[in-house]
Amino acid sequence: MRVEWAGSGPGLLVTIDRASATGLRAQLEDQLRAAIRAGRLAAGEPVPSSRELARSLGLFRGLVQDCYAQLQAEGYLTSRPGAATRVSHTAATPAGEVAPRPSPVVRRHALADFRHGVPDLGLVPREAWAWAVREACRSAPNAAFDYGEHTGQPRLREVLASYLARVRAAAVTPGDVIVCGGMQQALSLVVAALADAGIGPLAFEDPGSGTTVSELAAVAGLPVVPVPVDPGGLDVRALRAGGARAVLVTPAHQWPTGVVLTGPRRQALIAWARDCDGLIIEDDYDAEFRYDRDPVGSLQGLAPDRVVSLGTVSKSLAPALRLGWIVAPPRLHARLARAKWLADRGSPALDQLALAILIESGRFDRHLRRARAEYAARREILLAALARHAPRLRVTGPAAGFHAVLHLPDEAAVIAAAAVRGVGLYGMAAMHHGAATPRPQLILGFGDTPRRAVEPAIAAVADLLGGG
Repeated sequence: MRVEWAGSGPGLLVTIDRASATGLRAQLEDQLRAAIRAGRLAAGEPVPSSRELARSLGLFRGLVQDCYAQLQAEGYLTSRPGAATRVSHTAATPAGEVAPRPSPVVRRHALADFRHGVPDLGLVPREAWAWAVREACRSAPNAAFDYGEHTGQPRLREVLASYLARVRAAAVTPGDVIVCGGMQQALSLVVAALADAGIGPLAFEDPGSGTTVSELAAVAGLPVVPVPVDPGGLDVRALRAGGARAVLVTPAHQWPTGVVLTGPRRQALIAWARDCDGLIIEDDYDAEFRYDRDPVGSLQGLAPDRVVSLGTVSKSLAPALRLGWIVAPPRLHARLARAKWLADRGSPALDQLALAILIESGRFDRHLRRARAEYAARREILLAALARHAPRLRVTGPAAGFHAVLHLPDEAAVIAAAAVRGVGLYGMAAMHHGAATPRPQLILGFGDTPRRAVEPAIAAVADLLGGG
């Protein structure tokens, strides 16, 4: 049975459902909070007396009094002897304002969305991950349920050190690894540590993730310098001229152009770091996915004393896991470890153990092989569709990762017109941060774009791309 009461306040409606699994008091508290937050109960407005509300809803008066007492303790209501209980001025939404509501994520493009930076979320190895979590819960000692080491579970750090040495040619020991909550936290901790050590300014690749870097650096009080990228990767001569003492690079597969930092450039970059007593931050973001040859080894393996290497499972497993790591050189390790402890005392231990078990069991490698084959197939479908429908346009950067770069005469007009046709396209212009005028290019992500959608979507925008 549902009981409703409409109070004297504007638009207040409280509904009590006696069949609900949620307790009556909890229902009343939740709905009064919601009414105050949404402005249906305005600041200073009296709420009904406990006797009146109890009678209207068929509740015990003591339950209503307990509800009001709870909301007073939380700051939603105020009360003084001999006066009505009223809505707190600090809790209510001011008149004329609408309480903000989180916006749902809506995929607006009906035909296909070539958004970049996202793997196929349907390929997430759910059964393997569930098995690993069960194994972690079953086999973990009691001590694993304590806070644990803030730099990461020893078992995962050992597994990651072995994995990175085997797969990425890194020079790493378990003591070098700091487990963190994904790439964003890793980069935030590193930027803060650089500022604390007085190592700056911080350079970043242009085009690249300059917006994120600039925001994190601004919080830390660290100046930033954009450095251009050409077909050989980061321009090290421009880096030297910019006066930076730290630089963020994506050497295995530059984001977003897709170029690989050449061998001579790698040597020049390490020489720069030694000459200026600087540091290189290596974002090894999707090095597992190379289709034409073995992935280029980690830059950290060439100069472990000068490179901070960052990794994550966001692309290899799923962004939702929020698991990443920092391989820290000795000069920065203590600062990073301290910053991690202050941030959260350590990442979730059971998830760390599950990842360690997943890698140890071989299931992680098997998943990567399946995922690599799927992405390679999608890449071929995309290239074939572009060759068929836009043969005059140049395509670069598709040998690794989840995106290709399409060079075209106009960027903004094509994106806008494609959206009307239900195809999501994304441009390179937003990735540029220097003074030079960016060339019109599209970043065609195929990580989370189904195979069946690629051909129809490219065909639908063929004339916009100059293909007919």
